[in-house]
Amino acid sequence: MTATQIPDTTQAELDSALQRAADAAEPFGAQSPAERARQLRAVADALDANAGDLIPLAMDESNLGEGRLTGELKRTTFQLRLFAEVLDEGSYLQVTFDRPDADFALGPKPDLRRMQLPIGPVLVFAASNFPFAFSVAGGDTASALAAGCPVVLKGHPGHPELSVRTGEIVAEALRSAGAPEGAFTVVLGFEIGTTALRDERIKAAAFTGSVPAGRALFDIANSRPKPIPFFGELGSLNPVFAAPEAVAARGEEIAKGFVTSYSGNAGQLCTKPGLLFLPAEHGLENVLAEESAKVSAHRLLNEKLHGGYCDRRTAVTEVPGVRVLAEGSADSSAADDGALPTLLTTDVDTLLANREALLEEVFGPLSIVVTYSSADEARRAAEAFEGNLTATVHADDADTEFAGSLVPLLRDRAGRLLFNGWPTGVAVSPAMQHGGPYPATTDARFTSVGTASIDRFVRPVTYQNVPAALLPPALRDDNPWGVPQRVHHPR
Repeated sequence: MTATQIPDTTQAELDSALQRAADAAEPFGAQSPAERARQLRAVADALDANAGDLIPLAMDESNLGEGRLTGELKRTTFQLRLFAEVLDEGSYLQVTFDRPDADFALGPKPDLRRMQLPIGPVLVFAASNFPFAFSVAGGDTASALAAGCPVVLKGHPGHPELSVRTGEIVAEALRSAGAPEGAFTVVLGFEIGTTALRDERIKAAAFTGSVPAGRALFDIANSRPKPIPFFGELGSLNPVFAAPEAVAARGEEIAKGFVTSYSGNAGQLCTKPGLLFLPAEHGLENVLAEESAKVSAHRLLNEKLHGGYCDRRTAVTEVPGVRVLAEGSADSSAADDGALPTLLTTDVDTLLANREALLEEVFGPLSIVVTYSSADEARRAAEAFEGNLTATVHADDADTEFAGSLVPLLRDRAGRLLFNGWPTGVAVSPAMQHGGPYPATTDARFTSVGTASIDRFVRPVTYQNVPAALLPPALRDDNPWGVPQRVHHPR
């Protein structure tokens, strides 16, 4: 990985970017959904056209391979085009009419017209582990632009050259497609990010990263004189519970799938399964150890993350009652050699007695197999978890009672509940929920993946008895934008 020397954005440059975003908010938000859809497709086309330049930059700065990054760029442009389809369809505006009714049961009812409007300029903090899909042109940016919100993007220090180049491509594509100047800007620097978050011109923010960093930013957003929404994806353990009959019937298959999931991408995915719960007499230790030993070393994103992983690995392995199944690697000075998967094992009693050490996310290729002796122990373990992005159950028909007792507990602690699958791999689709109770996210009502993520960056406004000439196009009877309109007529 090549070190880069790109200077941080100056305070004067930040002020200019924020003012341009504020100036762009009204004209950008007033554009028709069809206009913004065309602009998003232009951005996607431009990114695809520049893949030959972007992917080598990403490889150089992230330690990720060409195949992984090629797929990630495809996902990035796919989600931009998917949001264009959302705009073409128009129901995200949630246009609703109540016709006036002089005979309404509670007294005369006025003409009421409600719709979603852009919230205003959005500050997006890019993530490190997805240099494309959760970074400059990632899902937060795509959903905010789709909503009609100018974006000020705080680039991640792990890939500054890629951030600047991607930002240039996005800004030029938007400009050429008719978006106002200031609709998109990239800024760099730690202090620059926190300064922007405090600025009154920013109306919402989105973040993907660690719990400490996300919580600090969340507190800034909420301590402003006028607090703003802060949508943070922070941390997740993503527990997996394998029921006894499923293990008896296909335990080796479950073990192999688990190793693939926790070790893939060097464990640098927010949906990595951090714990696998197996019945005490599972008999899979050799399979788990052998499969883990087959995985090649993989360099982490940067030296800082490698050092942090090694520190957490040491802390977890030193907990009394924790055994090592697959040794992995633990040398914080060996970042260039990569990291080998580490697999540990313990029981529920040890887990519950050491929650602070064991129920904390390890960002990297480490996971823990936890044995339970009864369904009651499995439930006690499930109750110990805080919020998660995902929770998974592997169960067969004979495990219905066991699984049924876990589902309510896991549902209350996760945003996505899986059966007989693995949480790594998040579909970009209308039904996806990539969120969960704190500390998985700062607001469990929203998702950062899928088309519903646009809801974070709009706010409802009702127009009451407003003359037709002053209504937004979506609220007019002639409906020039052609968006869905739900009309409640007097009874």
